[in-house]
Amino acid sequence: MNTIKDAKFIKEAFDFGTAVPVFKKVIWLDKKINKATLLCSALGYYEAYLNSQRVGKFIFAPGWTSYGKRLQYQEYDVTHLMEECNVLEIAVGNGMRFHKNRHENYESITCNDSALIAAVKVEYADGTEAFIPTDSTWECAKSNILESSVYNGETVDFTFDTDETFAVKELDDVNKDILIPTEGEETREMATLSAVKLITTPKGETVIDFGQNLTGYVEWVVPQRKGAEFTIYHAEILDKDGNFYTENLRAAKAQVHVTSDGNERVYKPHFSFMGFRYIKLEGFEKDEIDIENFKAIVVFSNMKRTGYFACGHDLIQQLYENIVWGQRGNFLDVPTDCPQRDERLGWTGDAQVFARTASTTYRTDKFFKKWLNDLAADQHEDGGIPHVCPDLAWDSYGSSAWADAMVIVPYWVYRTYGNPRIIKDNFEAMKKWILFMESKGSQRGLFDTHDHHFGDWLSLDAGDEATGGLTDKFLIGTAFFAYSNSLFIEMGKVIGEDMSYFEELYELTVKKYREVYLNTGKTEHETQTANVLALYFNLTDNPEREAEKLVKDIEACGHLKTGFVGTPYLLHTLTKIGRTDLAYKLLFRKEFPSWLFPVTRGATTMWERWDGMKKDGSFATPEMNSFNHYAYGSVGDWLYTTVAGIDSDFNEPAYKHIIFRPLPAKELGYAKSRILTENGEIISSWEYTGNGDECKFSFTIPNGSHATLYLDDEEYEFESGTYTTVFEYKGF
Repeated sequence: MNTIKDAKFIKEAFDFGTAVPVFKKVIWLDKKINKATLLCSALGYYEAYLNSQRVGKFIFAPGWTSYGKRLQYQEYDVTHLMEECNVLEIAVGNGMRFHKNRHENYESITCNDSALIAAVKVEYADGTEAFIPTDSTWECAKSNILESSVYNGETVDFTFDTDETFAVKELDDVNKDILIPTEGEETREMATLSAVKLITTPKGETVIDFGQNLTGYVEWVVPQRKGAEFTIYHAEILDKDGNFYTENLRAAKAQVHVTSDGNERVYKPHFSFMGFRYIKLEGFEKDEIDIENFKAIVVFSNMKRTGYFACGHDLIQQLYENIVWGQRGNFLDVPTDCPQRDERLGWTGDAQVFARTASTTYRTDKFFKKWLNDLAADQHEDGGIPHVCPDLAWDSYGSSAWADAMVIVPYWVYRTYGNPRIIKDNFEAMKKWILFMESKGSQRGLFDTHDHHFGDWLSLDAGDEATGGLTDKFLIGTAFFAYSNSLFIEMGKVIGEDMSYFEELYELTVKKYREVYLNTGKTEHETQTANVLALYFNLTDNPEREAEKLVKDIEACGHLKTGFVGTPYLLHTLTKIGRTDLAYKLLFRKEFPSWLFPVTRGATTMWERWDGMKKDGSFATPEMNSFNHYAYGSVGDWLYTTVAGIDSDFNEPAYKHIIFRPLPAKELGYAKSRILTENGEIISSWEYTGNGDECKFSFTIPNGSHATLYLDDEEYEFESGTYTTVFEYKGF
């Protein structure tokens, strides 16, 4: 039986420069068919058309993997598109084959050329078959896409003649053994937003506002003015004077240039996406601008929505919506850090801190399966994990809290969905990472000789936000050594592995952590993040001491100081030590720094920095200032588990045992969460009725699950069903 590996990788035989090639094949059918299948992949992104009809809904196919080791291919049933004479056309753009290297230059990380590999399999009604693979018999033409770049956008000239065809050549030096069936979710066009406002800025710029920061592109009607050139620029935000702001895009141009051929047509980019809320128009005459002709197409991985949260506090509700939009904007085939600047990379640290929130809000097991397989494929021989995945072969790797994604992400995927396959598939990679940390200690049990740690990234305790903060990086390293190992031990037992070696190592690591980092009197050992990690990871032998230090620090300054490492655990830790009141105080805080400060400034997604926009309306450094960066959206899991009160149990995963532990706050008025599981719908809600402390609680447990409710220091057991109670709630 023929497979896609029996086809050849092909490229244009003559240099097309920056123009996107379109590969063509005419296929004649002389008999009745039962089924026709298109197999397709590319070095670059591809779009396939059969008889002028788009094949499939997968945009940016074949997906972004560690291309040197793993390249997905897709199978499409095209039976319904087949005719007697068929014209198959497949365009191939650069896609994510090019990345910025450590010297700030762009280079290919696979081969020098974009290339296509494809085949059509036909099953005839008489039982015979035909196989039409890519080879030297195909032709290609220059498309009217004269330039295409994920970061820079597209240049399209509709006056360009695309009829002339050229020969192709076969590439024999591309390893076809790396081809694998599709593992991840398809990236698709998931929503369409209408423009909400046409703006003339103080500088006289013509700007359209879509009302929501998003990832995707604009679909628009090209005016019928032959030879006219139109340009669309993209931006996340306007500056304090109301002018179009793109400095934070760094080197990414994020522009679309179109030359009209005089025919009215609808256009949208094919091989590029942008992070934006606003677009700026150039080249348009006044009567050519109708905001009804501009639509924002929202793109992200085709995951099922599973988690919902609502409350009676407008700013907190907007914060939650920002968290959801942050996931939509960055779960685009890989968990990227941001969608707008010249980066858009699968940062491991961002992924692990958000994995719990992400996996509650959307169904992520298939999404993370593919990414984790790439992460394991990119793992260094010594067990170290790259900072980003797919890997860019940077000089450094193995940062604590970043590389720990290798363990933490599988843990939350398993706990949320209950399939031990995620543990089995990643067990050896997790083990190698734990052993890597063990090998990088001045003493066994410490992780303190590896110097490539980011620290508590963008924390506020060191004065300079563009650093890893004040917290001792080796403290963080050893803390995560213990934490990741503890999760690894739990997971190993699920699949029947002997974890005695790692249990002994864990006990030693906790002991060493206490000896080296606790109660030393050193400032870098007593930051908010240091105390949070000691408490949340169960590393302290005197939790009252660390709790007192943490509370004292927060109350003294009135706000959080944590960065990417400490923030995900901060509110959980305060709840754990019995200070949910202080956790709510931080949540409700509107002034900088806080989760609500960006909301009060009009944010519709999560910001990378606590002060991406400062109080006076100016911006933080444009070198690193994304307005769609989901890491601080990790607070979403506290909204689910503590505010609404729905949590899972690792020992009975996939919400077979539901833990209800709501901690209401009157300032919210009400809260409700709904989570869709394999067994059905879980609901937890509460509402103050207006009669003093009287609060109405309601819980729904699906068939196949049972629940434990913790309320006002009491514990209750429930089987499936819906339960409602109203009583005087003592609270926290």
